[in-house]
Amino acid sequence: MDKRRQYSLLVAVLFFLIGRAAAASGEEIRIGGGGAALLAVFQPIKPHFEKATGITLINLQSSPKGGLLNLIEGRVDITAAAHSLEGLIAALRADGVVFDPAALVAHEVGINRIALFVHPSNRVGGLSREQLKGVFTGRITNWKEVGGDDRDILVVWGRGTPGQNADFARRVLDGESVTPRALETTNYVEIRETIAATPEAIGIDPISVANPTVKLVGSDAPLTTPIISITIGQPSAKVRRLLDYIKGEGKAYLLH
Repeated sequence: MDKRRQYSLLVAVLFFLIGRAAAASGEEIRIGGGGAALLAVFQPIKPHFEKATGITLINLQSSPKGGLLNLIEGRVDITAAAHSLEGLIAALRADGVVFDPAALVAHEVGINRIALFVHPSNRVGGLSREQLKGVFTGRITNWKEVGGDDRDILVVWGRGTPGQNADFARRVLDGESVTPRALETTNYVEIRETIAATPEAIGIDPISVANPTVKLVGSDAPLTTPIISITIGQPSAKVRRLLDYIKGEGKAYLLH
C-alpha cells in the first residue's frame, strides 16, 4: 500500500472514531424519580447500559412526585417511581399543578421490595402484618411481645423517603400514622446505618440497600410494588433503547 492510500485510510479511521466519540459524548438520558426506583433499576444498569450503547445515564433523584413534576416541566427525559401513575397524578393535582394526564405513558420496568431491617443481634425472625402494624403505630412497644428480648422497640423513620413512607402507611398501617416516638433520620442509607448501630431498632428500606450490617426480617405483609417509568407520549428513540435494554440484557442487573 502506497503512502497516499495509507494516509487516506488513517484519516478515514480517525474521522470514524472521532464521530463515534462525539455522538457518544453528546447523548444522554436524564432520569428523575424516587430513590427506591432509581436504586433498584437505573443505578444498577447504569455502567452496563453506558458501556453497551455509549449513552450516558444521569440519575436525578428527588421524590416520586417531584420526578413527575420535573418530567412535565422538561427537566428530565423519563421519570421512575415505585407507585401508581394514578396516585402521582392525584398528588400533583392536589398541589395545583396544571398538566395533561392523558399525555403520560407508564412502562413497568421492575419490582420494588421494601425490606424490614433490624439489628443483627435481634432474635426475631419474622413479623405478621398485624404485629408489624402494632410495632410501627406504637401499640407494640417491647420486643418480648413478638418473641424477642425484653427490650424497648425503636422505630427508625426516614424524613427523606416520603414515597416509601406513604406506601407503607397505606398498605401495612391501614392509613394510620407511624408512632410519634419514632427516631427520624434522613435517607435510605442513614436508616440502615442507624439500625446497624442500635440493637432495639427496626425500620424499612428498599431491599437494594441491605448489607451484612443489618438483619432482614420476614413478613406476610404486602411489601412489593411495581416500579414504573413514565414518559410524555411514546418514548424517544434513545429512551426506547433504554427501556428495551432493561427488559432484555439489563434484567440480569436489576435488584429485587
